[in-house]
Amino acid sequence: MTEINYGKLAGIVARGAEELRIALDPGVCAAFETYYAFLENRGHSVNLTAITGVDDVSRLHFLDSIALLKFARFDNARVIDIGSGAGFPGIPLKIAEPSIGLTLLDAAGKRVGFTAELCEALCLEAECVHSRAEDAARRPELRGKFDISVSRAVARLNVLCELCLPFVRTGGVFIAMKGVDSADELAGAQGAIEALGALAPECFDYMLPGTGITHRAVVIRKSSDTPDKFPRRFAKIQKAPL
Repeated sequence: MTEINYGKLAGIVARGAEELRIALDPGVCAAFETYYAFLENRGHSVNLTAITGVDDVSRLHFLDSIALLKFARFDNARVIDIGSGAGFPGIPLKIAEPSIGLTLLDAAGKRVGFTAELCEALCLEAECVHSRAEDAARRPELRGKFDISVSRAVARLNVLCELCLPFVRTGGVFIAMKGVDSADELAGAQGAIEALGALAPECFDYMLPGTGITHRAVVIRKSSDTPDKFPRRFAKIQKAPL
């Protein structure tokens, strides 16, 4: 088992949350320690993340994920994480705000298995769904049923919007995690956002404590139902993006 400096990890998360002005309940840092141990000892076999070490995982994964709590109301919200991978940002959000009803969606069975085992280790209640987003968005129990969808997937914003907005109810939001150099993506996604039944995005830039790195949360509010023809098959999305 990997030896972990628990005091250091807890300190980074606690101080970082304070800098972000996010209140964490007592005991939360212990859950992040369990998460880190699980990631260090099980994540490498599934090739989930290139980010390692207490400092970087705490700041670039945990704090980056919970920073989203600043930009939407997550308490008692039904949340879906599209392309959840190792569980970021969905599981840190659930740790920090336990009232979230969380669904984790990923197309890779190994990643879904990892997050299911991780949630069990953390005693977190979450639904882990093994499916491609464009297929899952056709399921009546998932389409238009979420207050918030989130994604840290590496894809252009117009593609992410087509994959993620169909899950959001009217009045809910999709939050895409992007870099501050995403102006071209934002400009290129305006047509997709409108076609999918959403309003112009709001962008919130935030600095990750202790890093000097600034990230961007792109918040897109759903104003009407997404037309039934979306999302299209992924080959079509790639060939002719909105």
